[in-house]
Amino acid sequence: MDAGVARTNTRPLVTGTVTEKEAMALFIALMLVAFILVLFTNTLTIGLSLGAVLLASCYPFMKRYTHLPQVVLGAAFSWGIPMAFAAQSERLPAALWLLYLGNLLWTVAYDTKYAMVDREDDLKIGIKSSAILFGEHDRLMVAILQMLCLICLYLGGQAFGLGLYYNLSLLVAAGLFGYHLHLIRHRQPEACFKAFLHNNWVGMAIFAGVALDYAVGGP
Repeated sequence: MDAGVARTNTRPLVTGTVTEKEAMALFIALMLVAFILVLFTNTLTIGLSLGAVLLASCYPFMKRYTHLPQVVLGAAFSWGIPMAFAAQSERLPAALWLLYLGNLLWTVAYDTKYAMVDREDDLKIGIKSSAILFGEHDRLMVAILQMLCLICLYLGGQAFGLGLYYNLSLLVAAGLFGYHLHLIRHRQPEACFKAFLHNNWVGMAIFAGVALDYAVGGP
């Protein structure tokens, strides 16, 4: 499938630089190393790691079966949140799922921008994506997902006692989201890809807000 998409047709598996057997061997090796690291935590975290393996393993196939592979990607990326709580405190407070949902919604939003880059090629070769599902409402759906993400992160922050600096970081994130919507307004592939990459700054802003809140004004 990568061979039929302009953005991905030079990837190692397409060009033959890496064979399928080599890729599978690397995947298995990385999974084993990750599992060894998890063994240094606790039983709850080890149990949760099985869910992580399942999500990471099935995600690459989702574009064949559903128009929402981005949801599976978000679930996989966000699984580190309950695992971190489990590793640190050996429990799963209910409020963590607000953070989980917020991160999942953010992932669907930024990966939809990514899918907008490939939409024309995906339609030709039969790959499914949220960008295809949303169609002409793609920008509206990205905006809604971004808004819901911020709401979840705000409520999660309130539940965990985060204050001024965290809330300011969410305002910065909202401004960055607005910039991304500006970039994708004409659906140009290069601009959509730029908006996707720019989400690094969203993560940095929120991380800085959490860190400052705990270091200066948090609990």
